[in-house]
Amino acid sequence: MSNLLYTLAVILVLFWAIGFFAYSVGSIIHILLVIAIVAVLFRVIQGRKL
Repeated sequence: MSNLLYTLAVILVLFWAIGFFAYSVGSIIHILLVIAIVAVLFRVIQGRKL
């Protein structure tokens, strides 16, 4: 489960980076970035290694 969260966070950050540089996706990509950060923080709080 935690491996899935980390993978999802990495994918969302990649989508955010693509959208940030393309300027065509809009504000939804920033919501995806927040979700990715929350997933990583959740994993760090649980005390597992990234």
